[in-house]
Amino acid sequence: MIIGSGGYGYTAEDVARAILDRYGSLASIMDVPLQDLASIRGVGPVKAIRIAAAYELVSRMVRHLEQNA
Repeated sequence: MIIGSGGYGYTAEDVARAILDRYGSLASIMDVPLQDLASIRGVGPVKAIRIAAAYELVSRMVRHLEQNA
C-alpha cells in the first residue's frame, strides 16, 4: 500500500523486492538517505518519503506501546 504501484512492465511487488534485494531488510532501509532510496526503479522521491514516513509512524507507535505496557 505504501509503494502503491510499479510502473510500465513492473509491479509494486517488483519494486518492494528491488528495495529488499538492495538493502536486505526493512530496518536497514531507514539508514539510507532518501536520494539513494529514490534511485531504485519505481521508487522516486515521493515513494521514498512515504516509506520513511510509514517507518516513523510505526516507530512512534512501538515506543508508545512500550511506554504504556
